[in-house]
Amino acid sequence: MTILSTENREASSADLHIYGGRLDPAFPANIENICGQNAAQCYQCGECTAGCPAAYAMEFSPNQVMRMVQLGMESPALSSSTIWLCAGCETCATRCPRGLSVAKVMDACREIASKKDIRSPAPNITIFHEQFLASVRQNGRVHELGMIGMYKMKSRNFFQDVPMGIKMFLKGKLALLPSRIKGIKEVRKLFKR
Repeated sequence: MTILSTENREASSADLHIYGGRLDPAFPANIENICGQNAAQCYQCGECTAGCPAAYAMEFSPNQVMRMVQLGMESPALSSSTIWLCAGCETCATRCPRGLSVAKVMDACREIASKKDIRSPAPNITIFHEQFLASVRQNGRVHELGMIGMYKMKSRNFFQDVPMGIKMFLKGKLALLPSRIKGIKEVRKLFKR
């Protein structure tokens, strides 16, 4: 049974199919409890995908992730690299005629995947995500040099960006020491919740 199709065309590898896959009817409710987005309201217009700056690199398009959530396809949604590639820019939310934020749904999927210890098929994406959040938790904002340093150590990809890093440092784009925001206690409370 083809879940997503447009007019009469041949199926592509990006089309979603269900062939005896396990569906979890609680998955859409779990997503809504975490992020407040009711995926059932999405009617698959594709505006989120059309405006997404990261869609070209995604395994599934944003509207396909919404369809997976609607159908309770927890396993394929949580194990895809798509949820980790979402930049959280909220372009999807500004374009959505229903006022939904696919970015919030992606974030909820990442949260569930992390709790279930489901890693991205591209492990460096997960490492980057974790280091980004650790930097925000520590300082209330990202300290780029520290975050990238920890990412490089954990991914063991030490020298790939050194020339660009040197150029950025010389132009004053990378601060040696992190700066903390005034409301750091409030940010840490958010992380605890």
